[in-house]
Amino acid sequence: MIDSEGVEEAGGKASGSQTLLRGLDVIDALIDGSLPLAELSEKLDLTRSTTHRLASALVDRRLLSFRPREGYSLGPKLLELGHAASQQMHLPRVARPWLEQLSAATEDTVHLGVLDGRHALYLDKVPGRRRINIGSRLGERHPIASTGLGKALILDKTEPEWTDFYAPEGAPFDSAARAVWLERMRGYAQKGYAFDLEENEDQIRCVAAPIRGVDGKIVAALSVSSAAQYMSDARMAELTKTVTDAADAISTDLGWAPKS
Repeated sequence: MIDSEGVEEAGGKASGSQTLLRGLDVIDALIDGSLPLAELSEKLDLTRSTTHRLASALVDRRLLSFRPREGYSLGPKLLELGHAASQQMHLPRVARPWLEQLSAATEDTVHLGVLDGRHALYLDKVPGRRRINIGSRLGERHPIASTGLGKALILDKTEPEWTDFYAPEGAPFDSAARAVWLERMRGYAQKGYAFDLEENEDQIRCVAAPIRGVDGKIVAALSVSSAAQYMSDARMAELTKTVTDAADAISTDLGWAPKS
């Protein structure tokens, strides 16, 4: 008797899980727009009756909407959930565990920053274990062009926009130096990370990578900084995967899904 009830209970749980997953599949199937019942059931590879039952339950919970001539579409409850999620997923709070893990793994200082006008605004900093003083503080704004973190923040922008960040309108610049900087930016954009080669602070180098939001756009960046003596060209090259992996992990926690 006990065994029979146990099997029945386990079977019930499995069936409930399957229903939940199918319901989530229905929501996913409507991300690109409304679908009538026939097309929705075909897309899900489910019978019309099963699709109708799942969709109707989701409509009741306002997770889907239904209009006779258009079919099913995403519902207003998802907007509420999205807003609540965005409020709860405060960037520094989401990123902090990964920043600490990255600092522990590299023994170097890790920064988190966002684009603020034409500067990089530092939101968080995890000091490294080495006896090195990195001259940065929370709330400081640093130039985009001379910091690795700043460059990572603008990797997706156009070359004319890069030029504006290199020297804001009216500011003097060395055309030869700008040409070198632009060439480096092209390489960084192609590879998905950026370096600071003692451009912002003497004898300090860093490796930086962008953090993306749910829409795939760059919303922040992180960097690993250390004294040049610990940041040879070879070590910086080795760190690129470690840094980009950490940035991607934060991006994933923010809802980003890389394109396959």
